[in-house]
Amino acid sequence: MPLSTLLNLFGRSPFAALQSHMDTVSACVHKLKDLYDALEKKDYVLLEQIANEISSLEHTADTIKNDIRNHLPKSLILPIGRENLLEILTIQDRIADSAEDMAVTCTLRKIEILPIFNDVFKLFLNKNIETFDKAKAVIRELHELIESSFGGIEAENVRTMIKQVAYQEHEVDLIQRQLLKEFFQAGELMSHVSFYQWIRLFESIGAISNLSENLAYRVRMTLEVQ
Repeated sequence: MPLSTLLNLFGRSPFAALQSHMDTVSACVHKLKDLYDALEKKDYVLLEQIANEISSLEHTADTIKNDIRNHLPKSLILPIGRENLLEILTIQDRIADSAEDMAVTCTLRKIEILPIFNDVFKLFLNKNIETFDKAKAVIRELHELIESSFGGIEAENVRTMIKQVAYQEHEVDLIQRQLLKEFFQAGELMSHVSFYQWIRLFESIGAISNLSENLAYRVRMTLEVQ
């Protein structure tokens, strides 16, 4: 009998719930594209609405996270360590937190994207989301990893995917350097408050790719101890 079937016999599989949590986190992250569009158009009413939607999704992710933690039986034999599973869950949740941080920061006061760094800012945002999507794909492979007992071709495929996440995160770092160069050139065109607000935004967005890499590495560590 497949291990995943055994898990379902002993109770609700935590891996399905983990992926459900990741789907909600993904909805948070992808809403940032809509947030950017509203910001670019200076539609601050829509911006506030989208920010509220992201906060609502983050709250849903929190609810799912707590449900997993509260209903994960300590006596259930899992194919990966309980601590590893909860660490994966925590990192996923921190990604949703980062998306919400960006949304909230955008609504603290009216903020405007200056043309001098608009293009590279958009690239920076999109690359962070792409890195997240690759990490999400790794999480979607957990079921297949379980079925293959964390070995064989499936495990090698996941290792390759993890390397791709790391490479994407490196590309994000390079884009961030360029963004900061262009941003600092425009520093004299904005107030000190706006300058600080943008720095907060860059930190929130950049955390998405950093956490995505951490998430992928956590799965890799899980593979290595099986």
